[in-house]
Amino acid sequence: MIRISQTELPTQAQVVALYRANDWSSAQKPDLLMQALENSHSLVTAWSGDRLVGLGNAISDGYLVVYYPHMLVDPEFHGLGVGRLIMNTMLARYQGFHQQMLTADGGAIEFYKKMGFERAGKTEPMWVYAGNDH
Repeated sequence: MIRISQTELPTQAQVVALYRANDWSSAQKPDLLMQALENSHSLVTAWSGDRLVGLGNAISDGYLVVYYPHMLVDPEFHGLGVGRLIMNTMLARYQGFHQQMLTADGGAIEFYKKMGFERAGKTEPMWVYAGNDH
């Protein structure tokens, strides 16, 4: 049974383990990663017992625009609906916002299309990125 929380902040060790399991470079900066999550507009976590199995966060102006920078599910829990539960919680919170954005790559593209996201017109993803996981 998966439990979704919008109030439970995981420990740094739990967060780093999840990011490492997904090969995200943010795991290499645990203190900054925790500060980023703690300062998000919202954070949704997914739990199997006391094990963190997924999380998603949002950065927002609180009225019009929301950006979903992180959404991770423990690879052992892929395909079980955990990501859908997290995103449904986020989408419900920001329902009615003028613009909801994210960056998707690889296998995540099809997942987000199923969640209702689409390519934004003729936009081209761009970034200045210090990671090496893409």
